[in-house]
Amino acid sequence: MAARMEKKCPRVLQTMSHLILETMAKADYSSLFNDFVESEFFLIDGDSLLVTCVYEMSLKPGQSLHFFYLVERYLVDVISKGAHFAIVFFKDAEYAYFNVPGLLTLRTALILHLQKNTTIEVWTNFSNCLSEEWNICLGQSCPYFLILADEGLNDLQTHLFNFVVIQAWAAKVNIVLFSGQTFDTLRLYAYFMQSSYPNQMFFKKCEREIMVAYKSLIQQLKKYRDMDLTALFGDLKFSDMEGEVCETVSLLKELWPEGSDIRRVFCVTSCFLFLEMYHCYLENREKTASPQTSEVKQKTGNCLTLKDMEDFCKLHCLSVAFLLHLPLSQRAHSRFITSGWIQDLKTILKMKKWCEYFILSNVDMFESWSLNLLHLSDLSDEPLLKNIAFYYENENTKGLDVGDVIMKEYVHLWDTVSELVRKFDVGEPIPLRTTKVHFLQKTPSPIKESSQETMPNLGFIPMSCNLVDEFTGDILKDLPFLKSDDPIVTSLVKHKEFDELVHWHSHRPLSDDYDRTRANFDDKRDPYRLKSLQKYHVFQRFYGSSLESVTSKIITTLGPTPKKDCTKSKSTKAHTKAEIIIRENKKRLIAEEEQKEEQRWNALSFSIEEEMRKNLNSGTKKLEEFLKSCKSSSVKAQAERVGLQACLKAWKEHCQTEGETMKDLSIAVNMMKRIHSLLDKHSELLREADQKLIARCLVYLGFDELANSLYPSQDATNDIKTKKKNKYSVGIGPARFQLQYMGPYLIREERKDPDPRVQDFIPDTWQRELLDVVDNYESAVIVAPTSSGKTYASYYCMEKVLKESDEGVVVYVAPTKALVNQVAATVQYRYTKNMPAGESLCGVFTRDYRHEALNSQVLITVPACFEILLLAPHRQNWVKRIRYVIFDEVHCLGGEIGAEVWEHLLVMIRCPFLALSATISNPQHLTEWLQSVKRYWKQVDSTMEKTVSKGSAAFRGSYHKDPSQARQSYKVRLVLYGERYNDLEKYLCSVRQGDVCFDHFHPCASLTTDHIEKYGFPSDLAFSPRESIQLYDIMCQVWKSWPQAQNLCPENFTPFKNKIVIKKLDARKYEESLKEEFTNWVKNGNEEEARMVLEKLSPDYHDFSGQMLDFFPCLVEKLRKMEKLPALFFLFNRNTVEKCAHKAFEFLEEKQEEKRLPKADKEAYTIANRLRKVKKSLEKQKIIDERGQKSPRRLDQSIMYEAEHNYLLKSLEKNLEIPQDCTYADQKAIDDKSLQMVFDRLKNKRNGEILKWLARRGIGYHHSSMSAKEKQVVEILFRKGFIRVVTATSTLALGINMPCKSVVFAQNSVYLDALNYRQMSGRAGRRGQDLLGDVYFFDIPRPKIGKLIKSKVPELRGQFPLSITLILRLMLLATKADDVEDGKAKALSVLKHSLLSFKQPRATDMLKLYFLYSLQFLVKEGYIDQEGNPTGFAGLVSHLHYHEPSNLVFVSFLVKGLFHKLCQPTSNGSKRFSEDVMEKLVLVLANLFGRIRIPAKFYEVHAKFYQSKVFLDDLPEDFSDALLEYNMQVTKDFASFLLIVSRLADMKQEYQLPLSKIQFTGKECEDSPLVSYLMSNKEGRVAVSPFVCLSGNFDVDLLSPGVPNHVILHTLGINHTQAPVLWPQRLDSQGRKMPLNAYALDFYKHGSLTGLVQDNRIHPGDAYDLLKDFDLTIKSISVSLRELCENEEDNVVLAFEQLSTSFHEKFEVV
Repeated sequence: MAARMEKKCPRVLQTMSHLILETMAKADYSSLFNDFVESEFFLIDGDSLLVTCVYEMSLKPGQSLHFFYLVERYLVDVISKGAHFAIVFFKDAEYAYFNVPGLLTLRTALILHLQKNTTIEVWTNFSNCLSEEWNICLGQSCPYFLILADEGLNDLQTHLFNFVVIQAWAAKVNIVLFSGQTFDTLRLYAYFMQSSYPNQMFFKKCEREIMVAYKSLIQQLKKYRDMDLTALFGDLKFSDMEGEVCETVSLLKELWPEGSDIRRVFCVTSCFLFLEMYHCYLENREKTASPQTSEVKQKTGNCLTLKDMEDFCKLHCLSVAFLLHLPLSQRAHSRFITSGWIQDLKTILKMKKWCEYFILSNVDMFESWSLNLLHLSDLSDEPLLKNIAFYYENENTKGLDVGDVIMKEYVHLWDTVSELVRKFDVGEPIPLRTTKVHFLQKTPSPIKESSQETMPNLGFIPMSCNLVDEFTGDILKDLPFLKSDDPIVTSLVKHKEFDELVHWHSHRPLSDDYDRTRANFDDKRDPYRLKSLQKYHVFQRFYGSSLESVTSKIITTLGPTPKKDCTKSKSTKAHTKAEIIIRENKKRLIAEEEQKEEQRWNALSFSIEEEMRKNLNSGTKKLEEFLKSCKSSSVKAQAERVGLQACLKAWKEHCQTEGETMKDLSIAVNMMKRIHSLLDKHSELLREADQKLIARCLVYLGFDELANSLYPSQDATNDIKTKKKNKYSVGIGPARFQLQYMGPYLIREERKDPDPRVQDFIPDTWQRELLDVVDNYESAVIVAPTSSGKTYASYYCMEKVLKESDEGVVVYVAPTKALVNQVAATVQYRYTKNMPAGESLCGVFTRDYRHEALNSQVLITVPACFEILLLAPHRQNWVKRIRYVIFDEVHCLGGEIGAEVWEHLLVMIRCPFLALSATISNPQHLTEWLQSVKRYWKQVDSTMEKTVSKGSAAFRGSYHKDPSQARQSYKVRLVLYGERYNDLEKYLCSVRQGDVCFDHFHPCASLTTDHIEKYGFPSDLAFSPRESIQLYDIMCQVWKSWPQAQNLCPENFTPFKNKIVIKKLDARKYEESLKEEFTNWVKNGNEEEARMVLEKLSPDYHDFSGQMLDFFPCLVEKLRKMEKLPALFFLFNRNTVEKCAHKAFEFLEEKQEEKRLPKADKEAYTIANRLRKVKKSLEKQKIIDERGQKSPRRLDQSIMYEAEHNYLLKSLEKNLEIPQDCTYADQKAIDDKSLQMVFDRLKNKRNGEILKWLARRGIGYHHSSMSAKEKQVVEILFRKGFIRVVTATSTLALGINMPCKSVVFAQNSVYLDALNYRQMSGRAGRRGQDLLGDVYFFDIPRPKIGKLIKSKVPELRGQFPLSITLILRLMLLATKADDVEDGKAKALSVLKHSLLSFKQPRATDMLKLYFLYSLQFLVKEGYIDQEGNPTGFAGLVSHLHYHEPSNLVFVSFLVKGLFHKLCQPTSNGSKRFSEDVMEKLVLVLANLFGRIRIPAKFYEVHAKFYQSKVFLDDLPEDFSDALLEYNMQVTKDFASFLLIVSRLADMKQEYQLPLSKIQFTGKECEDSPLVSYLMSNKEGRVAVSPFVCLSGNFDVDLLSPGVPNHVILHTLGINHTQAPVLWPQRLDSQGRKMPLNAYALDFYKHGSLTGLVQDNRIHPGDAYDLLKDFDLTIKSISVSLRELCENEEDNVVLAFEQLSTSFHEKFEVV
């Protein structure tokens, strides 16, 4: 059929299919819910969901309750991650099921169930994806993506899915595949196919062909459906069947007027309709001679009689009686019959399925009747029906009684069927079988056995270890343990290695990641290294100067406080004298400074006044510059007076010339700014004349009342006649004027009293609290907006520790390497200290390099590297030196990658800490958790001190508590500060008539009345003062008789009354009052008015059909003209980041070309040629001079050449000079020498030259695939103000100090969420430079903008914190640490204090169980013994901890000798290995450490691969066998573990559907011997979900490869993802193999990055990162093997060394 279809319109269907497959190959496999999903709305295609669940291997056909369980488990998993979605079922999609009517019934039941029994939003009113209604809906709802299956039940359904994909892309909706999805605790990972511009254009170009193809496809499907129905029902049409159903319903209503349950109704109506139809079918069978029925005759052969079908319907009614009266706990023990239905019955069952569909699809006919739809999910249970049928066919001789209750139900059902059927007699309910036909096929073993033979012994291996007892002691008593003589325990002999490993010392301690990380400038005796080190320090200080405006400090260590003695009185006197002298000197210095400032003002005042008279704006700028640099308050007051007089004069002149019509209010704003400054900052210096001047100014502005309140005299108003007042007045009240026009200039509440602890600025109250925290050695969680000054506490903390001693260490943990480099530069710039020999002030440790890490007092590092140091047993003495740890961007604790590492650090450190973030929505919960950790450490310290006081002298000697540790407080403070220094205003960008336009986006435009009613105003949704006025005006406009209008009028608002200086805090009070009043509107019955206000505040959204990014240069140029640069442009695709930067560059180049004179190029060429000749002549002249052949004539010639050279050089520079309007660079921002020093960093860098070219035009780009030096160059030049346009990905959002005037969101993405929005938008508005920050939304859907603004930032939720390798590392720490007690305390802290289990007892128990399982695994594998001591290759496993479970598999291969077998040299005695051996080695390592999956459907792409093989081959046979053996053993042990812990499951929850919460519990049926017999399989169904048991799944099925997680009891909280198995093949939801990408092996063979991009479809940046990781892994293994083996010539060691060298050489080339 599909082939016939494709003949009709093959081109467009094939093109669509090819386009989708090509895009699929490049799909990103990423998290759909990036930390928080409230900012995204998406859709799920209902038919794709149905197909995906139907394909599930554990589901058996006809078991509807298990199917509904699968659907609900999926939806609950998605909802638990914060998802916001709707499910859509297209009407036309029904046609795809014409040959499987059973699925049509299931589909209809699913739709009804979701609509009636859940709160899920279900859309069923769209005919198809190409309809106009659907297109409008997508435009209004703006879903970010649509989850879809890439393959249907047949080719025709696949084509239907393809149409959905193509149309979604055209509507700018991305596609996510069901295939290959995986879940973890917090996230869903899937293949993400972006709606790119070419994909959007494809639909537009081929729209007509697509429409024709779709209609043709639907017509074909209708035709096939009708043919199928005709074959079964003869002349009855689809509409006739609906009439039959209507008649059936009417009859039933008469019989059961009181209503009923859907299962009973569905049973009797479908049986009745089926028997009637089958009766007609038999009657017409002989009469009709159509080809279709002939075909059916041939298929059915000897047709089953009507009596046979009556018997079958009786069995069906009995099975429904079972469903109605048996709880799930009993049904889950049902036998499972493997026999299928006989062929004759299969064909006829199709008719029954169609009848069931017709009944269910017309369920709305029951509307006026009481029909309970609760159990729509349990309409049919075919496995149960087979079980009953098998009994009556083969075992009826047993004569088992059905039981009274079930028999009564069955008789009731059958009697109803009898009454409904009036054309013939259907017989009595008893006996059930009246014919001898067997409905089930005869098979050798028809009943599936739940054999337990393959399941391992249930019990844990006993262990005697203090750590285990302390952590799990409370649950050990409830768990089974194996006896010491059990074969499993006796087989645990000491770890035996095969013969080849006799010279290997597996127990030898390995060097750790710290030792192996490249050390910068290690050999300081080498002159070259020394010079490099000097250059490094010079650059770091320069880099730091770009980050900080503060002066550098020299730190001196303060000695210990002197003890009290008899000389106290003398020293006090001396001290007092010294203080007097210091005070006097200070006064003298201040007076001198004052005098200097006065002199400077006297020198400048005339020129400033003159400039203000000529041009007020430029004069005001000069005045502001002077005021910024001036430190004298009295001089500032003088300058402000002069400024005020100039403003008044300018205002009078302006009003006289311009009249009343066109007033430039910027002059009035300037005047009020001067007034604000004088009254607020210099009020104590004001004389009467000054007050009079201010009053006069206020009168001229029309603010008479304020003037009188300041200077109650008529003199000020005498010189303005009443009729002239209007001429000068601003025309509005003073409060409105200040809010509307002076919002950015309103004075912030700042303290004026200095804090002696801070030299560079006066800290706010909340900042002083942070300083108190550090002074008291406390810990704190600090949540404050970006750029608010929270990091100052970090530097105060560093300074304090540096001053205390040369021993103490501060560790600064930053989430990214870029931030590490930035903080390191800041520290090196801020502080200088004379350190003892061999010690350094600042050190750095990242995976790429380390510098003075353990010899420094301030270590800056990333979380993973700090964890290495904390977990290293032999680094604990250094760890004890740590005095403070600072965690920057601590919200990464809830991030996608490495979140659990942050947890480990926070719970392992014993010292105080500071945890900083701008974006946490549940800081109280985080603080409580951290306080519980500190309580634990307080208890540990107390216990240790008691032990020391009681213990031996030897123990006392080993335990030493530092004085600063003795002072440490165990308190954790929460410091919250929510006020941004600058307001942010948002703008919506749109393209109209070929130009970029901006519309102001009021924050309220993001809200709805529903949102306000449910949640109120978001806590961080702030208005600028003018936005408050805007809201007030619209409220007055909408509700004319608003009672509170007068009270909230700015002039009447109490905090504004008679205030000349309205402050920012006053404006905030006004904003809060408006919000409160508006909320009252919504809650007190004025919702309609509120809705109209929100509507009026919303800007018009102009959707642009073209490629918005084509207008990117236009956008940048417009921002430049509006003086909104410097700006950061955030995009979320690295290609687009670079492309946009290049587009802006090309735009400027073209602009310059247009301006350039026609002959300019020719002139430049001529000058350059002449310059070359002059240079040559100069060089010749120099040679002659050196020979001593000087003469006056030659000297003159030399001077001429020199002069000509300089002239030509200047001419060429002038010719090639970039005009000011053809570059965004600010040439004055940095001197040439510094610029050259920065550019020197780009030597030999991949993108060095490109970045230089862009930088000269003031443009840069920034993303994670750039090298550290490349990123640093862009950061420095942007901060210096040279570069003013930077395109960047979200990597710039994490703490990088790059403040700007404007932030532009220029691309939508799943990564643009509430968290990233706040991090990125927070960069706008530079404190001290910009009074307002601007945020622009360019090409972001309007609904998305609203969701970003109103969504909360993420709550921090714990990840699953444990892994087997982590537990091994903890055991190593607990047993091998320098201080064993300390090591054990740290290990226990990690185990006890996961955020996931905080206040969650069940989660705590689950982690304890997983810990026990991990220990069992480690003992069995020989990595620890029964006492918990590390054995065997524990060091190697823990060293490769980044790669679990591949590290475990690698070591198992090594121990089995597989690498020694593979690594055979080319000849005896040779130390070289053939290329074939190297490639096989890479193949093995790629299967272990380079595991990137490709979507299964990509196999269908018949693409030509030019360099790569793309699909990775399977492991060599011996490795594959060993892996299978390893996997089966692990799976067996994990299944045994699940059986043990299954007793902890919450069975009440297990017996209800996860989403709808429908219970399937009840009293078990005990009066029916038949039920007891059929439901007798109680063994072997312990750890499997009872819903899954309905399809005949047993515990033994847990041993199958790739068992889906939903098979296991879900309330255990543990699933197969936590088992350390590495299945070589992974199947997607449809059972298709998902191949591994061969990128590592392909690169090893061809060495081309381009080949990986072209063939393997990997982005160049991603490819580089992947290869780098693979290279590091090979190197790590190579070094480890060399350390473990003392035989210099071991083949495995030599082979890995050769591979490491070879791979690294190839990698270095790219």
